[in-house]
Amino acid sequence: MTPPILITGAAQRIGLALAKHFIAQGQAVIITYRTRHEAVDSLEQQGVTCLYADFSTDEGINTFITLLKSHTDSLRAVIHNASSWDCEANNPHFEQLFDNMMRIHAKTPYLVNLHCADLLLNYQASHAKPADIIHLTDYVVETGSPKHLAYAASKAALDNLTKSFSAKYAPNIKVNSVAPSLIIFNQHDDEQYRAKTLKKSLMGIEPGCQEIINSIDLLLNSHYITGRALPVDGGRHLK
Repeated sequence: MTPPILITGAAQRIGLALAKHFIAQGQAVIITYRTRHEAVDSLEQQGVTCLYADFSTDEGINTFITLLKSHTDSLRAVIHNASSWDCEANNPHFEQLFDNMMRIHAKTPYLVNLHCADLLLNYQASHAKPADIIHLTDYVVETGSPKHLAYAASKAALDNLTKSFSAKYAPNIKVNSVAPSLIIFNQHDDEQYRAKTLKKSLMGIEPGCQEIINSIDLLLNSHYITGRALPVDGGRHLK
């Protein structure tokens, strides 16, 4: 079996959809979770290695890296999906908010990419093709966000890390990002919010997780694309 793909934050939503997709392909998977949703039990029953990880502290990040290396000596890919959708309106402790956003969205991928490169290089050496790092960023990397300032800044930092790591690790590890806007609504989103959000893109739909799955499959199957951000935004930049 091909060495596992690591997906961070895969107990729900896009991360969970990705895990299920790779399971269906017979691909070994390792996921991280912070909150143990029911889906984690189901994934474990299907053979997925599910590791608790708290990326809110430096200690938590480093503890996870040590734990990961105790479970595998090789990785086919790392997909950085773990995220926190926090904003200034809901968190008046701005210093803490900024640090948290940067730690989850930029520092965690930064440290994992540095300390786990050997796992990816082991895959490359044994399979004679590049391994992959994929960052999930956000449409707001292009535009900023007046309502999510720290979040947008941290995703922009992650976008920049895509460029830096692609140059550092080429040609043995390809490093790319996927930059989505709306993919799936939350259950608590009301009809007014949904209608307003759908109008922001040219396509005007809730596309679903398959769009992200297709994008990541494209990057994993390529032998040539690196250092790029793949926009999955329904033409929102033209509205």
